[in-house]
Amino acid sequence: MAKHGENIYKRKDGRWEARVIKGYTENGKALYAYIYGRTYREAKEKIFNSLTYTIENVVSAKTTTAPNFESVLVLWLDRKRIGIKESSYVKYFNLMNNHIKPYLGKYPISSIDSAVLNSFIAEKLKINGLSEKTMKDIMTVIKSVLRFAKEEGLITEIDFKINLPREKQKDMRVLTKDEQTLLEKYLCSEIDENKLGVLVCLYTGLRVGEICALKWSDISLDENTLTVSRTMQRIQTLNTTYDTKTKVFVTDPKSDCSARVIPLPDFLIKKLKMFRPAYENAYLLTGKPERYIEPRTYQNRFKSYITGSGIKHANFHCCRHTFATRCVEVGFEIKSLSEILGHANVNITLNRYVHPSFDLKRSNMNKLACFY
Repeated sequence: MAKHGENIYKRKDGRWEARVIKGYTENGKALYAYIYGRTYREAKEKIFNSLTYTIENVVSAKTTTAPNFESVLVLWLDRKRIGIKESSYVKYFNLMNNHIKPYLGKYPISSIDSAVLNSFIAEKLKINGLSEKTMKDIMTVIKSVLRFAKEEGLITEIDFKINLPREKQKDMRVLTKDEQTLLEKYLCSEIDENKLGVLVCLYTGLRVGEICALKWSDISLDENTLTVSRTMQRIQTLNTTYDTKTKVFVTDPKSDCSARVIPLPDFLIKKLKMFRPAYENAYLLTGKPERYIEPRTYQNRFKSYITGSGIKHANFHCCRHTFATRCVEVGFEIKSLSEILGHANVNITLNRYVHPSFDLKRSNMNKLACFY
């Protein structure tokens, strides 16, 4: 069966067969070389160790007919896969196959210019109704592919004079102090591991994937700290050997900055001590090492807590924004807050996660009275 997106297949005789582009015919059709291995890993390693897996073959073919955009796109994604997370690869794979290849795939790589790209953008926005965010992600891929083509000598210039609409900032839901009080009372009334997890997020700003992957070994009840070193995701399975269309897996945090140590307040430590399990490698949300709760399930449970507490609709991510807002309201130093949230710089914290309330604005305005 094929490893979709990689041109690596398992043969009936048990061997793995890898297919790589070695050149093009005069009409632009790709020519392939075939590599074999006893395992998938061996076949993939042979691709990168083989002289046939080089862009020079494509460049030499360019003297007759330039390769089409699809060929370079596939080659770019194969190269890209080495250094990116599986979730990122799935995202690029779907953008490529669902949006880019159907429209731009047959164009010669040398003919991709501003006119072609602007026409593509207009069609996707108006006819297909894509959001500005999705369109921005698509264009990021296209630009990366064109830069790759230039670096490898397939094109000499890149024309990026495109007209992308400005992405609209969504108003993020932040719980008011009264709403947070109602929610916390509901969580603490008959508290269990699941409700405890929401309480932890309200006072640490953890993402849903981070709390789902959190284990008791990540929490020090003596030093009052919590270490974020993993995240949990459900992603699409491109490998047809899987029985399901999606899978849950635990991986490194979202970015290097997302790996962090968070000091915990004393009242939260007292709550945590109530649920200390027998095994340190147990998940926080279940108290068991062999059973976890995936993000999608936990988000649904959070919705039931919102309904049960009698406050208006809010998604799980509002816990993170609420935490950041409360920190600003009590005078948190912004650099410390940025590091606790796992952001690369304070601008992300200020622009996306700080939502001062009207009462805070009024309080700050009244501080001006000290001059009179």
